[in-house]
Amino acid sequence: MHDFVQFSGVQKTYDGETLIIREMDLDIAKGEFVTLLGPSGSGKSTALMLLAGFEQPTAGTIRLGGRTLNSVAPHDRNIGMVFQSYALFPHMTVAENIAYPLKVRKMPKAEITERVKRALDFVQLNSFANRYPRQMSGGQQQRVAVARALVFDPELVLMDEPLGALDKKLREGMQVEIKHIHERLGITMVFVTHDQDEALTMSDRIAVFNDGRIQQIDAPAALYERPANQFVAGFLGDTNMLAGKIIGEEAGTVVVTLANGSRVRATAVDRIGQGGGAVVSIRPERLLVNPGADVEGQLPVKLVETIYHGATARMVFHLEGGAPITAQLRAGSPLLALERGATAHVAFNQADARAFAHP
Repeated sequence: MHDFVQFSGVQKTYDGETLIIREMDLDIAKGEFVTLLGPSGSGKSTALMLLAGFEQPTAGTIRLGGRTLNSVAPHDRNIGMVFQSYALFPHMTVAENIAYPLKVRKMPKAEITERVKRALDFVQLNSFANRYPRQMSGGQQQRVAVARALVFDPELVLMDEPLGALDKKLREGMQVEIKHIHERLGITMVFVTHDQDEALTMSDRIAVFNDGRIQQIDAPAALYERPANQFVAGFLGDTNMLAGKIIGEEAGTVVVTLANGSRVRATAVDRIGQGGGAVVSIRPERLLVNPGADVEGQLPVKLVETIYHGATARMVFHLEGGAPITAQLRAGSPLLALERGATAHVAFNQADARAFAHP
């Protein structure tokens, strides 16, 4: 089966010099939920605008269902779009807003009425049909925007930071709601966000952007557990980065000596070589605090502070030699009784740590 959405060798520049998108290849299967994730200016929103047709690629080809889109106008692409700003028409009721794409397509009145009713049912807003956007909360307006994007049965729905303006609880509720809509309809969705938790919660696959390139594309768990480079490890979730030099190497495992002389083992991601600079990435929840004498590679630390987050707590330590290192523990752990300034030891399993080349 060919891929439903295809970016092949796509580049984008606005001034002929600076490439906003450097060289993009991306295949998305029919029915997949793919999130484009990255910091501001990384190229993720530009990629979405290219797919929507609001921007044209400088080089390369974009295809949808086997059809080349480069010269197809946005309204002829059969793509639904949801923006962060909702982009609802303030002078139209909810029902009129949802009906708008159907009127543009010159559908019969009876079909418009039926489709609008179905879309309102779908987002559970049937009692709001005659309200105006200003009479609704942000979350309700966003659901209207989703209904309007779905009402004409598009092949593809694009969402550009659609939940950015909502508060945390509402945002988390809408994440689940959109994911359920995707599952029920089996529609292809491409979602842009800079929020890592949102990407991890919602996606079948995540494409991590930085500096105009896709750094890695994979399922959420694979990206989190097996980041391909230092940027992905640092951007997706929290991680500790310990800098040092390679002093030993065997069968995919390296021994790294840190600035304070301590030695740790990690799984090698890059080919670094003896004496090469490396940075070891270890997630806070994989760090073992005072693990017992039989665990090797223990690092002496001093507790700086403990920060509570409800179900979990973070313990921030200073590694001998000055670098901070953070452990995440479950609430109720007896280790949280350690007082500020107390000395301790931390360690980790080499399978949980990844070593990247570091100049």
